[in-house]
Amino acid sequence: MTKIFTACLGTETNTFSPFVTSYRDFEETYYTRHGQHGDDPFIFAVPLLTWRRMAEAKGWEVVESVCAFAMPSGVTLRKDYLRLRGEILEDLEAAMPVDAVLLSLHGAMVIEGWDLPAAEQEGVDCADGEGDLISAIRAVVGPDVPIGVELDLHCHITQRMLTDADVLITFKEYPHTDFAERAEEVFTIIADQLAGKITPLMSVHDCRMIGVFHTTREPMRTFVDEMQELEGSHGVLSVSFGHGFPWGDVADMGAKLLVITDDRPNEGARLAAELQHRLETIAAEAQPPYQTIDEALDRALELADGPGSGPVVLADVSDNAGGGAANDSTFVLRRVLERGIGDIAFANFWDLVVVQLAINAGKGARFALRLGGKMGPQSGDPLDVTATVGGLALDAVQTVGKPPKTAKSRLGDAVALDLGNGVEVQVNSQRTQSFNPDALTQVGIDALKKRLIVVKSMQHFHAGYGPIAKAVLYIASPGALIPHFDQLPYRFADRSLWGIDRK
Repeated sequence: MTKIFTACLGTETNTFSPFVTSYRDFEETYYTRHGQHGDDPFIFAVPLLTWRRMAEAKGWEVVESVCAFAMPSGVTLRKDYLRLRGEILEDLEAAMPVDAVLLSLHGAMVIEGWDLPAAEQEGVDCADGEGDLISAIRAVVGPDVPIGVELDLHCHITQRMLTDADVLITFKEYPHTDFAERAEEVFTIIADQLAGKITPLMSVHDCRMIGVFHTTREPMRTFVDEMQELEGSHGVLSVSFGHGFPWGDVADMGAKLLVITDDRPNEGARLAAELQHRLETIAAEAQPPYQTIDEALDRALELADGPGSGPVVLADVSDNAGGGAANDSTFVLRRVLERGIGDIAFANFWDLVVVQLAINAGKGARFALRLGGKMGPQSGDPLDVTATVGGLALDAVQTVGKPPKTAKSRLGDAVALDLGNGVEVQVNSQRTQSFNPDALTQVGIDALKKRLIVVKSMQHFHAGYGPIAKAVLYIASPGALIPHFDQLPYRFADRSLWGIDRK
């Protein structure tokens, strides 16, 4: 009987983040072992559950190891990475022999010690956590066992990954609504390789750029569609565009195009180069139209008073926990209060202290509190406000993705605070970005009745908020994820990349 081994280990490392990532962060975000996902699995389990379903349909045996994901943050502590890697390798060695390995990884994990010379990293490739893990797995299974890997498109595609994996496939959509589809793609290619039907070979092209590429709008929507149209003909098995992660200061940071063919490396290289040429012509147009805080608020008020229904949604992209920020910055809320703007909701504010105070006081309590601004200059100064406690939700979750394929993400405990003048703030105890309006509605904030909604997210909010929004605006506020890359203090990334240096 064919036996496959599966595992997930992921986080996205913002090397400019004020946090570190520990074993406990993995446990708090999502950690299971041996497939113990329960009846209502979270988003990070979807690839492993997809592979189990597809394998069992073939009558294959599945050995599932760790499924661990930590909310994007700063560097992962070395001892905790080694502990997690050790758990996966222990399970793999116990399962041997296996016929294939399928991994759900992020692709932008950076480990403590990444900024030291290689000789001082003690045998761990700290700047390439996923490459290090894939290499360790390859050492156990040997050269002939296929390894397939699903990656977030905000990954660093490294030579080590390309050398030790047979198949690398990234998400195609941003927001990431296709994690199940890409898992199916990985499985199908590896299954066909095991059956001797194909010989997958990867061809990669360095795009020499970095940027933010929303696939919900043109010109990226057409670019992704064109990528997919190439698949299934002329020996092309898969096409991926790895956008790169601009806030990871490593040498491999940058966008790359990857084409997998059935033993046609020259054709793969040609197509990757052609796609890169097309990308060069649209890259500038593809970048989001960022505005300052006041520019965005001015425009939002104009749109709110214009035709159409639904709230105007403003994305505070620089305070996105999904990229390693604190989700507690006060810059936008402060300007709203200073300008006297009302009928507005804020989603996914992170403040453990305020949540506990509000729960202890109970619904309807009104008292003075200090909100946000806990994690240093990137978070701004805390706000001293008087608030009334609205709805409360213990062990709350929000929806991720778009119907019918949705999953869940933890909020911890969540509360609504009414600051007066129709200004309501949803605050949660577990740091997470905005995905869906149900983060608001479950604490009694009616998202559809607000003129304006501010979400702490770069783009993943779009799957949930886009369908109800009259318009969507992107704010380039101060924070841990400022979208002006020439302002980031890179030491290891190539500062000559387009997007950092646009000369």
